[in-house]
Amino acid sequence: MPARDTFHSVMRIGPVQIGTHRDRTGRTVHAAVCTADRCGWSADYSSRTAAQLAARTHRCTVR
Repeated sequence: MPARDTFHSVMRIGPVQIGTHRDRTGRTVHAAVCTADRCGWSADYSSRTAAQLAARTHRCTVR
């Protein structure tokens, strides 16, 4: 039975949402995902500070 993939501590910086979850190995991971149409950018980070920095500096290439 797969573990539930639930996000908590969700915040938004511009079009990017940051959420905290546990990965398959049980480590806490912070995911940053752009919610703009046709962008498709997302990344996982080991610290919330790194995810926030990535969210602040992300620029969508699709206009």
